[in-house]
Amino acid sequence: MIKILDSTLREGEQTPGVYFSPEKKLVIARLLDEIGVDVIEVGNPSVDNEIAWAIQQIVKEGLKAKIGAHSLCKIDAVKKAIDCGVDFLGVFFSVSQKRLKQDYNICLSAAIEKIVEVIEYAKTQKPDLLIRYTPEDTVRSSMENVVQAATAAIKAGADIVSIADTTGYTTPFDPSRSIYVQVKTLKEELANQGLYPQIEVHCHNDKGLALTNALDAYRAGVDMIDTAVMGLGERAGIVDLAELLVNLVDMGEAKKWQLHFLRDLYDFVSKYAHIVIPPNRPITGKNAFTHYAGVHVKAVVKDESLYQSLDPQTLGMKSGIALGMQSGSTAVEQALIHIGRQDLAQNKDLVSKILQAVKEMAKRGTPIDIQEDLPSIIDRCQIQGSEKLLDIP
Repeated sequence: MIKILDSTLREGEQTPGVYFSPEKKLVIARLLDEIGVDVIEVGNPSVDNEIAWAIQQIVKEGLKAKIGAHSLCKIDAVKKAIDCGVDFLGVFFSVSQKRLKQDYNICLSAAIEKIVEVIEYAKTQKPDLLIRYTPEDTVRSSMENVVQAATAAIKAGADIVSIADTTGYTTPFDPSRSIYVQVKTLKEELANQGLYPQIEVHCHNDKGLALTNALDAYRAGVDMIDTAVMGLGERAGIVDLAELLVNLVDMGEAKKWQLHFLRDLYDFVSKYAHIVIPPNRPITGKNAFTHYAGVHVKAVVKDESLYQSLDPQTLGMKSGIALGMQSGSTAVEQALIHIGRQDLAQNKDLVSKILQAVKEMAKRGTPIDIQEDLPSIIDRCQIQGSEKLLDIP
C-alpha cells in the first residue's frame, strides 16, 4: 500500500511569504493525521529554534503519523533533529557531478564517506529511527552515482531512498527523463545487491507535471510519495495532497484516507498561508463542483454523474450551480429552490424575467452571489411585473 509523506510544514514553508506559527502547525498536523498521511515532515530544526520547538510539540501530541525532520548531511544538524524526538529523519546530499564539482568541491567517494558517517551516527543515536537518504536532484545525476551513494547509505542504516526531481525536470514522455524509469532502474540495481529499501519520490511542479510524474512513479511501484497542501513549496511547489489522494483512490488504491477532512485542512492552510485557493483548482477550488452552462445544469439536475466523474460527497462537499450569462431557466429554478423560494420556481414568467435580469447583470462583469444577490433580483422583477399590471386600462 502506498505511503504519503506530507511536507506542508517543511516544503510548504519554503513558499515565499508563507509562515506557520507553532500553534498553527499543530492544527495542520492534527488535520493531516485525521486524513491518514503516514509521515508529517515538520521542518529543519537547524533553520530556527522555533521550528525545533514546533517539532517537539507535535511529537508530544502522540499522533498516528510518524513525525519527521529534514536535515543537512551534517552531524550537528542531525543531532538537533534527533533531540526533537522525531521518529523519521530525512538527510539530503547531492551526488550529481555538477554539484560535487561546483558546489561542494569534493569527489564522489568523499561525498559518500560523509553520507555514511552522518547516517551511521543517526542510527547509533536512535536505532529505531526511520532514515531517508535523498540524493538531491536525483534525476539529473548519473544513475551510477545515485546507486553508489544509495547503496552506501542503505548499508549505513538508511531505510528509504528518495528520488528527488528537485527542478521539475522529469516527464513521462521521454524515457531518458522518466521518473517511472528512474524508480524501476533504482529498484533493480539495488535488488541486484540484495538491498530492498523503500523508494520515495519528491516531484516539483516547475513544468506543471508534478502530479503526472508522481502517478507515473506509483505505476512503477514506488513506496512513498511526497505532497503538500495546495502544492506549496519552492518555486512552483510540489504535488498537491488532495489531487494525489483522489487520483490514487480513482486508480484503485485502498480507500484508507479520510478525504472529508480535506476541506477544513485546505481552508485553514489557505487562510494562514495568505494564499487564496484558485477557484478553478481541481478538488478544492470553489468551482470544482459548480455547474454553470445551461445544458450542464439541466443535465446534472437529473443526474450529477452526467457532468461529474467524482462524487463530491466523498470529500464532504456538495455540487452547486452558478448564475450568469451562460445560465438557463433550470439554473434559475434551482437557485430559487436553494434560497427557499420553491413557490416561485414554477412561475415560468417570473423565472424568465429573473433569467434576463441575471444575464444583464452578468454582462457588466458582475459576479452573482445566489444567496445575497438573487433575493433583490426577485424583488425587482416582481415590482416590474406589478407596475405593468397597473398600466393596463
